[in-house]
Amino acid sequence: MSVMVLIGAQWGDEGKGKATDLYGDRVQWVVRYQGGNNAGHTVVLPDGQKFAIRLIPSGILTPGIKNVIGNGVVVNPEALLEELGGLEARGVDTSGLYISADAHLVMPYHIAIDKVSERYLGKAKIGTTGRGIGPAYQDKAARLGVRVQDLLDPSILQQKVEAALDFKNQILVKVYNRKALDAGKIVDDALAMVEGFKHRIADTRLLLDQAIRRGEHVLMEGSQGTLLDVDHGTYPYVTSSNPTAGGAAVGTGIGPGKITTVMGILKAYTTRVGSGPFPTELHDQWGEYLRKTGGEIGVNTGRPRRCGWFDAVIARYATRVNGITDYFLTKLDVLSSLEEVPICVAYDVDGERHDEMPLTQTGFHHAKPIYENMPGWFEDISGCRTFAELPSAAQDYVRRVEELAQARVSAIGVGPGRDQTIVLNDVLA
Repeated sequence: MSVMVLIGAQWGDEGKGKATDLYGDRVQWVVRYQGGNNAGHTVVLPDGQKFAIRLIPSGILTPGIKNVIGNGVVVNPEALLEELGGLEARGVDTSGLYISADAHLVMPYHIAIDKVSERYLGKAKIGTTGRGIGPAYQDKAARLGVRVQDLLDPSILQQKVEAALDFKNQILVKVYNRKALDAGKIVDDALAMVEGFKHRIADTRLLLDQAIRRGEHVLMEGSQGTLLDVDHGTYPYVTSSNPTAGGAAVGTGIGPGKITTVMGILKAYTTRVGSGPFPTELHDQWGEYLRKTGGEIGVNTGRPRRCGWFDAVIARYATRVNGITDYFLTKLDVLSSLEEVPICVAYDVDGERHDEMPLTQTGFHHAKPIYENMPGWFEDISGCRTFAELPSAAQDYVRRVEELAQARVSAIGVGPGRDQTIVLNDVLA
């Protein structure tokens, strides 16, 4: 039995889908534990098919694997059905997908408020995707949320939606000058949609506990990344949930003592989408090189990602707050054909060196990277399947990242394909 958590160790988009897919055929369960359809994981199968997974766990692409949308996820029913339909149309078997009865729902009023409030923030906007994720989590914390199980009780659903709209319609109409939403239509639409997935609703905590007791392997998959965690990220430019390892236990009902491995996913450079500080961000030809060569366009938003060199300060921080035991270093191939590859090893904050994250938000905003330059390489590494096949400069880069991040690198991505991976340590052995 093993329970492995996959954690994004930067600002998301590190390649968690590829990591999930790598281990998917060796586990029996893949569980999504937080976030909603505001995240996007890209998986490329050996036959070249590319899948963009937003809400459903990436394990859905591996036959025979059971997949769970955990209680910590916020579920948009319309997005769920659309994604299921898209997968099934391409021949993917979705029969093994279960949805926690306690997961909260993203309702139409959440999306309406998210879009209009972000627009009104102007320059102070957070960079939300506008999909209602934040407002859904706000209602959850305020004990006003609608849960998946409420779709099975029309009376309760009607009561909850009407209670929510009593307040939210006033905001939409009186504050934002928008039309009021109709409770009856929202309820009718929701009850129609649940017919397409109510057979999947389950006590997923119990299912997972029974699986672990049988000695089965469980992989827990988060969305976004450590620096977007509402508690441990670059607040307020964060998501509304906990992508960190602690969130995996809360968002699934699996006790933290049962977690055996925490694997952090690190991109060989750094990217970010949306607003917020980014010390190593590049605004020159090298930033454009990383964006173009790495295909850095948001899976879900279509927005170009901000790009910069590898930041070892945030990697060390991710190791610490998540208890990361192993790293999967992705997109190493993007750095090929560079004469030198800079690594940020510390920050200069108003003339003072910081080897760890600055204490304050202001300090992080003022942080300037202190770089160490590593020799580059010009060989194409996309065909390498062992560490020894990598050019010596690439090997040195990996070992330096490992040293600075303070956790071993157990896998390396050298291309987008499922088979374009070098495995150094078998974390499921």
